[in-house]
Amino acid sequence: MFNFLAETTTTTDPSGGLLSMLPMLLIMVAVFYFLIIRPENKRKKEAEQLRSGIKNGDKITTIGGIVGKVVDVKEDKFVIETGADQVRIELAKWALSTNETAAEAAKEAAKKAEEERAKAKAAKKAAKAKKEDK
Repeated sequence: MFNFLAETTTTTDPSGGLLSMLPMLLIMVAVFYFLIIRPENKRKKEAEQLRSGIKNGDKITTIGGIVGKVVDVKEDKFVIETGADQVRIELAKWALSTNETAAEAAKEAAKKAEEERAKAKAAKKAAKAKKEDK
């Protein structure tokens, strides 16, 4: 019984184990990059574009839940007007969470693009049907 245990421990090669683990380690690094690092960088880039793209008149929401209309934009701060009393609050740009005005504009643009695609598709079908009738 002890001879069997002794044989199994002496037959393993430590250098072969490290070389066989290298591809698995590279696969794990690639998975971490594509599932964690890359999406996080993409979110940071989108947030920076959102913050740099605010302008007067935009309806925004801050990360603290304050909703208001932008009345002044400075380099690293902006001023919003909230409520019926028109209270003005100066906030840092990093506190911006969403821009409803930009989101609505993007929805409208997507809707128009979808309508244009539908019209083009219908025109293509009509042209094909007309061609087949001849």
